[in-house]
Amino acid sequence: MARIGGTPLYRTLYVQVIGAVVIGALLGYLDPDLARALKPLGDAFIKAIRVLIAPIIFTTVVVGIATIGDMRQIARIGVRSLIYFEVVSTLALLIGLAVGNLLPLGAGVNADPASLDTSRVAGYAQSAKSLNLVDFFLGIIPSSFGGAFTSSEILPVLFLAVLFGLALCRLGARARPLIELLDLCAHALFG
Repeated sequence: MARIGGTPLYRTLYVQVIGAVVIGALLGYLDPDLARALKPLGDAFIKAIRVLIAPIIFTTVVVGIATIGDMRQIARIGVRSLIYFEVVSTLALLIGLAVGNLLPLGAGVNADPASLDTSRVAGYAQSAKSLNLVDFFLGIIPSSFGGAFTSSEILPVLFLAVLFGLALCRLGARARPLIELLDLCAHALFG
């Protein structure tokens, strides 16, 4: 049996995900009614994943920052991460633009643009027009600690995680038990 680092191949996450996608595609092709009947299972799985995203981001960022220990090294890593993020985001944008311009995306879709309800999008477009840079940055700061986790926004969670990680980093050895607890929580969330 094929193994990766001592783990059987069927027990690795990416093999399980690929297997689930193949099974889902086959089920949708062979028995579409059963596939539609199983939709609530997929919806439940997505909701369960969304519940875990904010705590996973919080614990991993806090532990990552707090275990570095040196503020100058944190600043260096932060600058490198920002540059990496910008380069990769730009590359992803260029790939998306190239694919969108080279391939006939949307061809064969039976949708009449005149019959689409544009009022659903109007609210998003209006809020985007009224958003300025100050409002964006103020939106990153949550109203309360718990509020960052109850909203569907990730930036407030990341903001709190960075501040909390920096505070634990400054506390030094006294923060070690809390850092270890948060690391244990992160492993439990990933499990």
